[in-house]
Amino acid sequence: MQSLRSLLIATVLFLVAGISTLSAQEGVIRGFVYEKETGEPVIFTNVYLYRSSYGAATDVNGYFTISKIPAGNYTLMVTSMGYDTVREPITLSKGQVITKKLFVSKAAFNLDEVQITAEQAEARTDTRTSVIKITPKQISRIPTIGGQPDLAQYLQVLPGVVFTGDQGGQLYIRGGSPIQNKVLLDGMVIYNPFHSIGLFSVFDTDILRNADIFTGGYNAEYGGRISSIMDLTTRDGNKKRIAGKVGASTFGGKLMLEGPIVKQTDDGNGSLSFLLTAKNSYLKQSSEIFYNYIDTAGLPFNYTDVYGKISINAANGSKVNVYGFSFNDKVDYTNLATYEWHSKGAGANFVVIPGNNPVLMEGNVAFSSYDIGMREQAQPPRSSTINGFNLGLGFTYFLGKNEIKYGLEMLGFKTVFDFTNTVGLKYNQTENTTEIAAFVKYKLTKGKLLFEPGMRVQYYASLSNFSPEPRLAAKYNFTDHFRFKMAAGLYSQNLISANSDRDVVNLFYGFLSGQDNLQQTFKGKDVNHKLQKSQHVVVGFEFDPFPFTSINLEGYYKNFSQLTNMNRNKIFNDTDPYTDKTNPNYVVDYYRKDFIIEQGNANGVDMSIKYDRKKIYLWAVYSLAYVNRSDEFEDYVPHYDRRHNVNLVSSYRFGSELSWEFNARWNFGSGFPFTQNQGMYEKLPFNNGVYTDYTTENGQLGIVYGKYNAERLPFYHRLDLSMMKRFRLGENGILEANLSVTNVYDRDNIFYINRLTSQKVYQLPVMPSFGLTMSF
Repeated sequence: MQSLRSLLIATVLFLVAGISTLSAQEGVIRGFVYEKETGEPVIFTNVYLYRSSYGAATDVNGYFTISKIPAGNYTLMVTSMGYDTVREPITLSKGQVITKKLFVSKAAFNLDEVQITAEQAEARTDTRTSVIKITPKQISRIPTIGGQPDLAQYLQVLPGVVFTGDQGGQLYIRGGSPIQNKVLLDGMVIYNPFHSIGLFSVFDTDILRNADIFTGGYNAEYGGRISSIMDLTTRDGNKKRIAGKVGASTFGGKLMLEGPIVKQTDDGNGSLSFLLTAKNSYLKQSSEIFYNYIDTAGLPFNYTDVYGKISINAANGSKVNVYGFSFNDKVDYTNLATYEWHSKGAGANFVVIPGNNPVLMEGNVAFSSYDIGMREQAQPPRSSTINGFNLGLGFTYFLGKNEIKYGLEMLGFKTVFDFTNTVGLKYNQTENTTEIAAFVKYKLTKGKLLFEPGMRVQYYASLSNFSPEPRLAAKYNFTDHFRFKMAAGLYSQNLISANSDRDVVNLFYGFLSGQDNLQQTFKGKDVNHKLQKSQHVVVGFEFDPFPFTSINLEGYYKNFSQLTNMNRNKIFNDTDPYTDKTNPNYVVDYYRKDFIIEQGNANGVDMSIKYDRKKIYLWAVYSLAYVNRSDEFEDYVPHYDRRHNVNLVSSYRFGSELSWEFNARWNFGSGFPFTQNQGMYEKLPFNNGVYTDYTTENGQLGIVYGKYNAERLPFYHRLDLSMMKRFRLGENGILEANLSVTNVYDRDNIFYINRLTSQKVYQLPVMPSFGLTMSF
């Protein structure tokens, strides 16, 4: 890995030093593409000069830049599936910068035979290694549990993603735990994006514009996590008219409202719009009626999510968004445990188009907080809090088909944690920390080669650790239909989880800042830093063997060279006399430190085959994965180490105006690891100390455990189906009726086994649901 670091650093310095400035003899055409009906940006669509090699794709803001254009007369064209083509004559002078706002109308009919889409064009012009781009349209292609499509359900299908269960399940991405996955919403850090039932996220699918899921090998614009990134962008409110959606199902209800405060006119003047959405689950109450065969007391899951946004758009396309959210979740197992968390935040982001320079400036500032607590019968309560700010400023400079992106980030947060372990030792921590980062990424397009070196430098103030992190991505287009790609990089993070990777089922998921009171040595070597670190290498190829068909294959290796985990083996306080090596009572770090150092790795192969043509959508995903961990004395596999994972998804639209839609998903996963009971014994509590009479004292049933996670649970598999019908109501109204069935053949998928009674508890059984949604 040291040679990889040196190579990447040298590559970045060489290429950045060679960047030349834009020639004054060449012009620039830039601007935005919007939907005419709503004013919403049209993302990832083609904008090009007719009968020339000059062109670009719009980004997540609908922005495009075509630079280094010789002076002359051109026809600017916009083509996108589902929209009418736009043509506009352009006269460009030497050194001139032209800014355009282009409006496209939805096509009156769809073209079945169009084979070159913006997505296929982007595949040839973007490295796209270990990244999946998701739109609401794609999310709707899988069965909708509870009558509403949801990002959490779609993520479970993605290559490299492992989902551990319907109740309290978490997502693990290519060997990384949830704490190692960074979630951004409009640039704001979200600390818990999923509800405890595991089937729903905190995000309303209808307000999402795009979601980029980086499963590894991400470049220098992202940092602070060592496994994966989820970057979500919400859309603006309708700039032309008041619109909305209201819905209800057997699981929950939702309401969305949007519209202009200052309306956008057809000539593209400035505008002011709003977007407000709220959704909640009343499953605890409704399950007593519809699902009492599962539990007569009802399913104990409730949540409420509220998100609001105001968008200020200038006439030249520059914009400012102000937003805020409140997400809440509660689980109440009667007479057993109560668990709840609350998350809230607010922030702003902006996009600025400077005068006559081919530069895009973006920035954000936000504050968010997350509080979680759990009260269990006969157990001390647990609580965790994290709150803080994050801000960033970035610049993208366009150099023809090349570009350079650079920026600064700053993050500060406070963590509070209270916990008592099984032997009565109490953890209590309050920490404040700050992180500062700078990054630069250069995209070079040279013929068939795409080359993206990057460098990120991150400083962790609380640990006084500086981390240089070179990154690299590349793609080579052998043909228009076959492409090779790779990515590599070094990564670090400060945050650690308030639970252990060895916990199998744990709804309580708190946060801690990195610890400086760690063991001095690990496996005989000195520990020279306190950060968690990893190194990624990803290689793969993309192949389009037939029209509308794509194959993606990637192999990856993640080396987690240093991890910090809660010490479940602690039985002594980290104080004298146990810390004094000259004292006969000295105890090694492994049995007295609150946190211990571990290492690990994850490697595997992910393959997906996709067919997408108007009425029919087919998607097959297979993942082969190996995840390993080791501490000072023991090698083990974590509970989410799933060897094989298969997802088959299909969607079919039919009927008049394609108003009927049938969706299906089948998931198969090999068994998760677990620890067997090796035996039972009578465990004496010795309540009276040395005066306890062990011959008459009544003990408790104790368990002798076998080797940690040495055995496997049975295979998991489940079939979900849904049918949806759309009814048009006037010019803008649509009524959708959705019937879905989860776990159609009522598979008994194991959740956990009571070690004392051997009673099996299963995941959710067959669950039908029905929902109605009306858009206006």
